Amino acid sequence: MDNFITIVSGLPRSGTSMMMKMLKEGGLSIISDALRIADQHNPLGYFEYEKVKSLQKDSSWLDSAEGKAIKILFNFLYFLPKKFRYKILFMERDINEVLISQNKMLKTLGIKNDTSDFVLKGHFVRELDRCKSWLEKQENMEIFSVNHGEIIRSPLKISSEIKTFLGLNLSEIKMAQAVEKTLYRSKISAHSGQ
Repeated sequence: MDNFITIVSGLPRSGTSMMMKMLKEGGLSIISDALRIADQHNPLGYFEYEKVKSLQKDSSWLDSAEGKAIKILFNFLYFLPKKFRYKILFMERDINEVLISQNKMLKTLGIKNDTSDFVLKGHFVRELDRCKSWLEKQENMEIFSVNHGEIIRSPLKISSEIKTFLGLNLSEIKMAQAVEKTLYRSKISAHSGQ
């Protein structure tokens, strides 16, 4: 049964683009407009869809999304219409690694970040907790947390688990092969509990 929409979600820089590529290579149709082209931060592409940013005002495009996957960052999940079923692959990544990756990207783009990592970390943790608590109460949503580091270490194992969760005829081998370990460039040696 594919009468649900697959959502890839999480924080920015948490591995959502990697997961979208995995699903695509595994055989799942994805929704992406390719307006944001690949660059040094995401050499394999971003797999974004511009209309997601206006989801609160217009969700009509989701009418043709059943049986497909789309990338929607966590703060837009609240605006998903209740008339659909969703299976959400929620990317989990060490907050410190997320901040390192984000800061590298902003620096390259020439964007000055006036908010300290400490403040941002607290904000992300609070908002993620709030979102997850909300998701648990949604009867039309199923959640599967995917650890970014686990994908890098055991891509075939995680791909198999994702295939089981979605219940779709995907190729876990091709999904695993889509994981480019050399792009794991913001790894930290000492984790801080996140």
